[in-house]
Amino acid sequence: MKRTDAKSIAEIIGDFMQQEDITATMLEHKALQHWVDVVGPGVNRMTTERWVDDGVITVKISSPALRNDLMLSRSGIINQLNQLVGKPVIREILFR
Repeated sequence: MKRTDAKSIAEIIGDFMQQEDITATMLEHKALQHWVDVVGPGVNRMTTERWVDDGVITVKISSPALRNDLMLSRSGIINQLNQLVGKPVIREILFR
């Protein structure tokens, strides 16, 4: 086994995250945490469930009228979430 230059723990973890593509997953979940910051507490109270998978946030909304309003402003919500995370990791929002 050949010796290499010493790396810090942060560099090792960063390398591992890049190899396993964990960084994108973490950013998706960070965007999901900003949901309430973007839509506000009133809309968040009407949200029963939300999850993210492969750049798509799925949100269950208890009010059909609110669901319709959110569908119309979907692209703005996506842009705000991506701005808060710093990278375009969210590409779609589905409302159920």
